[in-house]
Amino acid sequence: MPMGCVSIPFRRLPHQPKLFVRLIEDFARVSQFYAHAPNLDEVKRLARGLEFPAERRLEVAAILRQQNEGFRAGAAALGNLEKLERGAVAVVSGQQVGLFSGPAYAIYKALTAIQIAQELSDSGVKAVPIFWMATEDHDLDEVRHATWFDGGNLVRFELPGAREARPVGNVPLGAAAEESAKKAAGLLSGPASDFVSEILQQSYRADETYGSAFGKLFAGLFREQGLVLLDPLDARLHRMAAPLYKKAIEDRDELNEKLLQRGKELERAGYEVQVKVTARSTLLFGIRDGVRQAIATSNGSLKSGELSWTRAEALRQVDRAPETFSANALFRPVVQDFLLPTVAYLGGPAEIAYFAQSSVIYEHVLGRMPVVLPRAGFTILDAKAEKLLQKYGLCIENLWAGPQELRRKMESVSVPPALSEGFDRDKAQMESTLAELGAQIEKLDPSLAGAVTTARNKISFQLENLRRKTGRALDQKTSLLAEHERFLENLLYPDKQLQSRELCFLPFLARWGMEGLGELQKLSGSDTLGEHRIVRIP
Repeated sequence: MPMGCVSIPFRRLPHQPKLFVRLIEDFARVSQFYAHAPNLDEVKRLARGLEFPAERRLEVAAILRQQNEGFRAGAAALGNLEKLERGAVAVVSGQQVGLFSGPAYAIYKALTAIQIAQELSDSGVKAVPIFWMATEDHDLDEVRHATWFDGGNLVRFELPGAREARPVGNVPLGAAAEESAKKAAGLLSGPASDFVSEILQQSYRADETYGSAFGKLFAGLFREQGLVLLDPLDARLHRMAAPLYKKAIEDRDELNEKLLQRGKELERAGYEVQVKVTARSTLLFGIRDGVRQAIATSNGSLKSGELSWTRAEALRQVDRAPETFSANALFRPVVQDFLLPTVAYLGGPAEIAYFAQSSVIYEHVLGRMPVVLPRAGFTILDAKAEKLLQKYGLCIENLWAGPQELRRKMESVSVPPALSEGFDRDKAQMESTLAELGAQIEKLDPSLAGAVTTARNKISFQLENLRRKTGRALDQKTSLLAEHERFLENLLYPDKQLQSRELCFLPFLARWGMEGLGELQKLSGSDTLGEHRIVRIP
């Protein structure tokens, strides 16, 4: 594989928010939107000065211990909870509870949190990795499917949808999930296939929910690394967060004005606003009979679906049943960092862009904000893909350029070597002849030099066009080129998405072996943040 494809700056990846790229490459230009520069030294500085209430620390740790024991976490995670009780800071990441672990980047988020926590601990700042499972999210369509890469093909597993917007963490899986887990496990191959198959099928049983199954799967995958899992649907955590819900209601007008102003500032600076805020917005959702609906203002009242409260009534409802309130995308990280002594949050590109808006809430509500760091990013490459890239002289970025550019590139190099050499030789001879002829003609009549150049360019174009047509003719006879193209696209740019956003990591892990997690963790450290890595597996 060409050396230029081993490590790629995020700015060269498709569909990266400009604000995210600026944060990691030119912080000074976006410093008004973030409290801290994205580096480990800033995390250490924040950690050494962080003050966090001891009573809240112990209460949260006790809840997390019970949760993680329920997920069948190992001794390493429970040991990290003891460290949290004794004053360790938290390095946090999180993701929706996708089927079979969801897209690969959920795994990469966890690995980055584990590695950054390890680096902090090695430097004398005790830290533990915590993964916030986004069980309160109500978009079931985002989590009810998973895509397996299997021998060049994409195999999609999908569970039934739902008509009501319920927090996905509570949605039962049913028999379809158990059957899908069995089929998915049957496709696994490699040294870790038995382990991954067992943990997958033990986690995704009919009587589990999206939240419990995801938690058990992650607890098993990261048993040795000590990843601590957090399920925010727990009513006890809602009771602890009640002061923040009340703050969001009491200061709604001021907070909304600050968010609207921040949106204008971002747009003036040339950045897209990730989360739309309107004059009626609040930071909260209401949950009634298991259905989650946004709370908005209307004629001085707060409304969520058919429910309507005055602000005083809403505040009393928070006191009575805080579990019936839930934070929106901008408020969620603030609630998270109220509950946890967070010093660093590891997020993806769009998620990090959210924080440019959330920072005004952090300042108003908490008076502190964690260092926001990019999660590690990987594209997994196997031996066949590497061979095909070399065969056609491709870099992964050629895949990202789109199918037309990829096909053109593959066709231009798919002719037999002897014929290719003939093209090159004849093209060189013709260009030499035209150059000599052009010089003679220019002496005779300088005004004809342009005509000679035009003729030379046309002939060169026709030769290259003939080369591509020859490649297409060969493809029609063998169909190999189309097969190779499909294999590369399915692995490296599936459905025109980055691999990490579309493919599940578990088939790769089965082929690689469990040591693969350790290898990726080493590549997820602070010295690699801001780079996308191409990783070769067996």
